[in-house]
Amino acid sequence: MTFANLTGLTALVTGGSRGIGKATAQLLKAQGAEVVILGSNVETVEKTATELQVKGLAVDLFQPDSIAKIESALPQVAPGGIDILVNNAGITKDGLFLRQSEEAWEQVLTINLQRVVQLTRALLPEMTKKNFGRIINLSSIVSHMGNVGQTNYITSKAAITGFTKALAKEVARKNVTVNAVAPGFVATDMTNTIPDQIKEKFIQQIPANRFGEATEIAAAIAFLASREAAYITGTTLHVNGGMYVGN
Repeated sequence: MTFANLTGLTALVTGGSRGIGKATAQLLKAQGAEVVILGSNVETVEKTATELQVKGLAVDLFQPDSIAKIESALPQVAPGGIDILVNNAGITKDGLFLRQSEEAWEQVLTINLQRVVQLTRALLPEMTKKNFGRIINLSSIVSHMGNVGQTNYITSKAAITGFTKALAKEVARKNVTVNAVAPGFVATDMTNTIPDQIKEKFIQQIPANRFGEATEIAAAIAFLASREAAYITGTTLHVNGGMYVGN
């Protein structure tokens, strides 16, 4: 079913080889977009790109020159430039604050915040020049309601919310929208490692009485990426089954 025609647009999805990123790449492709997925594992990226019939880039975002490598490779895989940027790649390094190492903080902030800012800065000039762009940043439910053992992760995602709001005001006149999607608990490889008894406790807090599906997050992202969403910018779209209904 086509609910947003993305024909003629090219999307870059970071962390696009699995989970929410993979589901997003698949849906954007189905809506007519040309899609490039970015991931760190060459084999996984190639496998997913072949499966979805999209293009793939394997770049390790931990490396200091990662953004330069992406910029260098994009003309070959996306000669018309990037119209839709989905900043989905993210990591967790959980632990109680007093036990979290400086390395854990640095790694989480590097991937979840710094690389988002740097990649956006690299691709934004072309969007403003074309007078069109869609930037969707992945936030998280926990950045709005808090969670024990995730101070580094939550700090990075709360910063993404602020970054989204501020940048949206700067580029709105150029027909570039900047929004965030904040998923709740979603059935992915990451949550599949949670013990069943802990999952049950989480589910009891969710009015929808279940974890979300990656495809449901992808649908929210695809809508914000569409031409139809041109008047929505600077917002955070919560997709969490009713677990959190605040601002």
